[in-house]
Amino acid sequence: MPLVPRRAVIGRLALIALATTSLATTSLATFAASHASAAASDIRINEVESNGGSPGDWVELFNSGTGSVDISGWKFLDSDNTHTPYAIPAGTLLAPGAFYVVEEAQFVFGLGTADSARLFAADGTTLIDSYAWTAHATITYGRCPDGTGSFVQTASTKGAANSCGAPGTTTTTTPPAGLLPWPGDAAVQTADNLNVFGGNLSGLVYEPSGTAAKGVIWGARNGPGALFRLVFDGANNVWVPDTSNGWGAGKLLRYPNGTGDPDAEGVTLGGPTAASGIYVSTERNNAANSVSRNAILRFDAGAAGSTLTATNEWDLTADLPVTGANLGMEAITFIPDSYLVAHGFLDESKHHTYAPAEYPDHAGGLFFVGLEANGTIYAYALDHVGGGFTRVATIASGFPAVMDLQLDRDLGDLWAVCDDTCLGRHAVLRISPTTGAFAGVAMFDRPGGMPNLNNEGFAIAPAAECVADRKPVFWADDSETGGHALRTGNLPCSAVVAPPADVPEFPASVLASACGAVLVAGWFLVRRRPRTTA
Repeated sequence: MPLVPRRAVIGRLALIALATTSLATTSLATFAASHASAAASDIRINEVESNGGSPGDWVELFNSGTGSVDISGWKFLDSDNTHTPYAIPAGTLLAPGAFYVVEEAQFVFGLGTADSARLFAADGTTLIDSYAWTAHATITYGRCPDGTGSFVQTASTKGAANSCGAPGTTTTTTPPAGLLPWPGDAAVQTADNLNVFGGNLSGLVYEPSGTAAKGVIWGARNGPGALFRLVFDGANNVWVPDTSNGWGAGKLLRYPNGTGDPDAEGVTLGGPTAASGIYVSTERNNAANSVSRNAILRFDAGAAGSTLTATNEWDLTADLPVTGANLGMEAITFIPDSYLVAHGFLDESKHHTYAPAEYPDHAGGLFFVGLEANGTIYAYALDHVGGGFTRVATIASGFPAVMDLQLDRDLGDLWAVCDDTCLGRHAVLRISPTTGAFAGVAMFDRPGGMPNLNNEGFAIAPAAECVADRKPVFWADDSETGGHALRTGNLPCSAVVAPPADVPEFPASVLASACGAVLVAGWFLVRRRPRTTA
């Protein structure tokens, strides 16, 4: 079964197929016309919190138009021209009807009692929109109706439709077009004992046993950076830290020189088992937590002791868009060459089908990382001898932020997961047989029994554990809500969505009529917020 489709960036754009409406059956002219109206003027400042919001001041943008708008590089500034404007990260596209939140931790300067919020084009001088006030709102200032109305004092509806009744009321938002219900059962249960990790549990990956017996869950904690080996306690139906070989409290992580405190966000295996190496995505050294250090670290899980020192480091910071130190590489997953070759994966760096032989010592596959700042996925070949790397592909996830990535090896689906930033939604991507590129084929809501948690980790058990067409999945809540970081639900063992018809390439005439509009999935809810613990 094909893995994941995304658009090729070499002179072509493939439409992202929605789960309920195949764009392959939509007239290209009609689709292009719907995006031709996308304009900078459609983006409006929609809500402002200047009086100590959570976690600080923030400003919400809204796309009131009918087409997606690329807001990469746009500048946000208050009324003080001596402040350094905040630049929206590259690759940020705002879908029609979607929201985008800029946080104080990003723009740094804060908003005063009498101040203004100003949005400029990428040139820093063309004013797109602004709003000024002379006193703090009781809660927030918001447009009523969204995007077109006047500013009034409203309840806080950060990243969602404004509450245009009395302050303190809320509104019900409409899910994005194409959003599907969770394909597994609605029920979700806690899967750990109370207060095991001390908060900050982030990435997850499942190591199968090779039989129907439970395997091992590997978990990465971002602060202090540590790796946990979790085994199943059948008597109490929970997953607990392995107490053998120094794993009981998790093993603290160090950089290859034996120092530092890597902010461990994502974790993956370099093959079917941990014997192939455990790889961790990090966004900074906690010992210097104001500086970005977007690095992949490899660890030997068999090493003795209570501390693990990385055997390899690939620092990708200079190759990725500039981000805040807490907005870097959250997600990582390893995809073997066998999958990529079998499905004709496109190597964008070589402009032809991926050929593993062109990357000596790359450990038999590519490493896919997800950036929190812009929701983009990047695929890398890592040289395990020389220490170099090559970016092989750049992939739109359909989200404004990616918190985890997981390959379902049984079905060939790549899952991209967003946390409470996106209401806990999940996207499935596959390889297109026509373009060889990754693209989204479905977006799913979180399970009905799952609160909107700060889930930064997601892991999928193998088909060997299927019972009645269901296999376990797991989430890691970075906030350890209610004392529990680990929760479990399930997914079907059969396909979660039928393979869509592949989408034809855009003819040049359609691109021209669309005025060069950048095409992106219109079904995601766009917003960003940083956290004090990523």
